[in-house]
Amino acid sequence: MSDTKTITHGSHWGAFTAEVENGRLVSVEPFAKDADPSPILASMPEALYADCRVDRPMVRKGWLDDGPGGPSNGDGRGAEPFVAVPWDEALDLVANELARVRQSHGNGAIFAGSYGWSSAGRFHHAKTQLQRFLNCGGGYTGSVHSYSIAAGLAILPHVIGGAEMARGPFTSWDSIAADTGLMVMFGGIGLKNVQVEPGGMGEHTAATWLERAKANGCEFVSITPLRDDSADFLEAEWLAPRPNTDVALMLGLAHTLVAEDLHDPDFLARYCVGFDEFRAYLVGESDSEPKDADWAAAITEIEAATIRDLARRLAATRTIITTAYALQRGDHGEQPYWMT
Repeated sequence: MSDTKTITHGSHWGAFTAEVENGRLVSVEPFAKDADPSPILASMPEALYADCRVDRPMVRKGWLDDGPGGPSNGDGRGAEPFVAVPWDEALDLVANELARVRQSHGNGAIFAGSYGWSSAGRFHHAKTQLQRFLNCGGGYTGSVHSYSIAAGLAILPHVIGGAEMARGPFTSWDSIAADTGLMVMFGGIGLKNVQVEPGGMGEHTAATWLERAKANGCEFVSITPLRDDSADFLEAEWLAPRPNTDVALMLGLAHTLVAEDLHDPDFLARYCVGFDEFRAYLVGESDSEPKDADWAAAITEIEAATIRDLARRLAATRTIITTAYALQRGDHGEQPYWMT
């Protein structure tokens, strides 16, 4: 006799209802009120039972044979096979190793993970649970920021006093849809990216709001090497600079704004610190190298006339500039966010 039941749950890629038959997940249906659900949800039953899934504790053979400090310890990393062990044995191995490291080196020698996308929601977040557990034993060494947006989180407090530009609260979608004349997207706004959110979501709304902004007359410029980093329905102007030259493009835009008196000196004087130093660099007074559109064109491979035209459009309407996480994932990654 078949035992079938449905379970409502959530994941990084959205809320869903799971159908479970005789204890086995057989299908997943997106949340009924989600008008644009992620197709990733449909992969869950297959992924759950895939042959490649690690479904029991595995220990590197050299460490299992010889333990810490053994003759082969460390030599086989990256090459040795892993050996499956029972849960009770795995728990004993981890408990003994934690006790050994704590006694020999102190709690500071225990690293409690750098991140974690391994499960849905926040309570079952692997890194959070690991750190809660290790706090019970005296603490650990943690990480600062994350590999998703570390450079942005490091620089923004020095530029605007906090990390709100990266973490929110952000300008609301309804304000963008109602009042934006031009959206300039460094790195685009890829709808594939907004399928996923660390704590999950009930509804995927980005496409809906972008459609509303488009219907209200907003124009879009997508600045990214990949055309599909913006949705086709936006009919965005696509500018494809050489990768990692976004700051040069931003400087070229800023130079045009200043050179053509399209900036707001009163705002800068009242609300900002450091513009005089920045202006001296921008126009070349400090290094004899004006960062004008021609200078930017040689670096970005975007025509100078296109850069000047975009700068004028920025100043001619109510404009919002967005900068993707991806731009700060590299050497000098703080610079794109600082220049934004």
